[in-house]
Amino acid sequence: MKKFACLLAALLLATLFAACGNDDGASGAGSQPGGDTSAPASAVSGGESAQPAASDNTLVMATNAFFEPYEYYEGDDIVGIDAEVGKAIADKLGMDFSISDVDFDAIIPNVQSGKATMGMAGMTVTPDREKNVSFTRSYSTGIQVVIVPEGSDIASLDDMEGKMIGVQQGTTGDIYCSDTPENGGFGEENVTRYNKGSDAVMALLSGKVDCVVIDNEPAKAFVAANEGLKILDTAYAEEQYAICVAKDNQEMLEKIDTALGELIDDGTVQEIVDKYITAE
Repeated sequence: MKKFACLLAALLLATLFAACGNDDGASGAGSQPGGDTSAPASAVSGGESAQPAASDNTLVMATNAFFEPYEYYEGDDIVGIDAEVGKAIADKLGMDFSISDVDFDAIIPNVQSGKATMGMAGMTVTPDREKNVSFTRSYSTGIQVVIVPEGSDIASLDDMEGKMIGVQQGTTGDIYCSDTPENGGFGEENVTRYNKGSDAVMALLSGKVDCVVIDNEPAKAFVAANEGLKILDTAYAEEQYAICVAKDNQEMLEKIDTALGELIDDGTVQEIVDKYITAE
């Protein structure tokens, strides 16, 4: 009996050591030592993409790729105004270029932590954002508009009082609408936030919200793709889009801003904008 007990104990110890030995070797199926940084950014959607942290050789642009025509998916690739301007900046700096697709309100934290070199997502310069990151010069002007169903009793901005407003979380539409009436907003209680602009539009179509406040260009795309919606003639706000960089990375900010300025001066930025936004 004692021999059996000793044998059983020996077998249990052997099993325990064998299990512990797996921790410093191969892990579960599909994982790779040190993390897999080979997947292209354009192959990842939602959440944080599996991208390498920003480095001296790679310009990593954090964005939210659901903001057509500034950034959106075309198959597995992220394309759009910001994607092309970002690539042109990287080319000027002699750097590789990578796009990291994250939730909009995760862009600034990604830039602050060094996971991304810069944030570019039709991002407006606001006092609150300037407390956390630095901004380049503006490269585009955005206009916030209101989408409503055809036949809606909302015909002007004043009619939005007391209505439920859909916005994309963390965007300027969210910031403006959530503010107090004294500051031109409608109050937190009248705003419903969604991770994507398309989710807000789907909520509008299903009657969960009365209107959606979003940038004019994606608004036009949403209205064109969904019958029964229209954009109010009156704009809600006009804003300047810029690129954000970590406050402790002023050297990179200056490099990006200089490259952006050159691309604006030589007409490259305007050519890119005109490619995606036509007069019609």
